[in-house]
Amino acid sequence: MAEITLPVRQLRAFAEVGYQVAGGSGAHGAMAALREVVPLDAYEFVAFDPATGRHHSVVSDGHRRIDGDAAEEYAALEAYRRAMATRAPVAMPEPGTERYFRRHLAPYGWRAGLTAPLFLAGGRYTGLLHLATRDAFPELTAALVGAVSPMLAHVTDLTRCVIDPVGLPGGFRAVAFDRRGVRRGVPGLETSPELWDDPAIAAYARAFIDSRELNRHGLWLDGQGRWHEMRLLRAGVGFQGGLQGAVVAERPCALPYELTGREVDVLTRVAAGDSNPQIAAALVLSVRTVTTHLEHIFAKLGCDSRTRLSTKALAEGLCRLDV
Repeated sequence: MAEITLPVRQLRAFAEVGYQVAGGSGAHGAMAALREVVPLDAYEFVAFDPATGRHHSVVSDGHRRIDGDAAEEYAALEAYRRAMATRAPVAMPEPGTERYFRRHLAPYGWRAGLTAPLFLAGGRYTGLLHLATRDAFPELTAALVGAVSPMLAHVTDLTRCVIDPVGLPGGFRAVAFDRRGVRRGVPGLETSPELWDDPAIAAYARAFIDSRELNRHGLWLDGQGRWHEMRLLRAGVGFQGGLQGAVVAERPCALPYELTGREVDVLTRVAAGDSNPQIAAALVLSVRTVTTHLEHIFAKLGCDSRTRLSTKALAEGLCRLDV
């Protein structure tokens, strides 16, 4: 019968690392737990952003300064390619890392470095963990760091937008956008290919982010002539929600209340406060045609005034979103 040889102290530290990543103090709490079994003087988490294909530093401790170009410079080294191929920590300085070590570690008193590639348990790459010490690392350091790296990979997982789509009904597909227009998936929701592939959606999300609105709800006609119910929610995206962003969610729908597309256009103008002549001019219709459309809309929605019609349209998201 096989024996368990992992020391209790290490087992306790590994459990604490997982707890801190999942719901405790995050990166710093996890590394405090790891320090119980791995002697180190400084660390840096480098996140890989799949939306941009670039690396950047997100959390560090013990460093007086992090050079802004260090993350991308390391990703160009043979040591990085070796770490990615083996999925195992790589020590520094070793052949091929001397210049990087002299530039980014040696000036600050570090004698040794260790870089672990971070892969989630499912195999997805999220970034790197750089460790540094003023002394040599003990022999088993690489093995211990490698064993705990799947838990630490969650720290650098930038696909985890910090959002809480409260009140979003089932069946919605979504995409998260930041102010730069960078797209990301939304955890727990299916990604919408219609939103992802439409360049106008990114601009629309940017305008929403720059507005003072907390949310928006309406109807969207996609490029294939299909109607969707669409909702926009404010969200922090990226690492710890540090970027202003929005979640745009949609689900295919039939037009409610048996409205026609043209009636939706007229209703949208009424909710915006336009008069019949203004609606006619905007939609290139005659005033009489607008009046006829309104008669049908009042009957279908069961309203007897423009005020009640506007209130119902805005509350139920019956207006067409100008994407």
